[in-house]
Amino acid sequence: MIPIISVVGKSNVGKTTLLEKLLIELKKRGYRVATIKHDVHGFNIDQPGKDTWRHAQAGADTVIISSPAKVALISRVEQEKTLDQVAAMAVDVDIIFTEGYKQENKPKIEVFRSGVYDELLCEPHELIAIASDLQFDNGVPCFGLDDAAGLVDLIEKLYMKPGLQR
Repeated sequence: MIPIISVVGKSNVGKTTLLEKLLIELKKRGYRVATIKHDVHGFNIDQPGKDTWRHAQAGADTVIISSPAKVALISRVEQEKTLDQVAAMAVDVDIIFTEGYKQENKPKIEVFRSGVYDELLCEPHELIAIASDLQFDNGVPCFGLDDAAGLVDLIEKLYMKPGLQR
């Protein structure tokens, strides 16, 4: 089973920035990585007037666009898919990171920045690590906000099989 790790924290603490650093480090080490962004507000990747938008407006339940470099699938759903259902769509990867999904029962890295909020969102038993500008004494490994290499070392130790690197 592909490991899934959620990067969580309040708004404007640096979740996306940390995730970018983790992706760069994992790619340097030869891993194939998927990301899933949870958007509670809804989103639209189609541009009005473009072909895929027109297909959806005409009633297509699923629209797939493909090029030599990428494939995207847009599918209408009756209700929100679970994280596991969405993750099942990621193929040929070694690890999946989510941004958000703090309520899901997946291992989490919490991003905490002093001055943005006063306490951690997650309980220590939910966390594999904390990325912060402060140190915490709660039994959870704590890394600096820029220590992607240290976090990836921990992720490799906990979740990656030896010799998995491609």
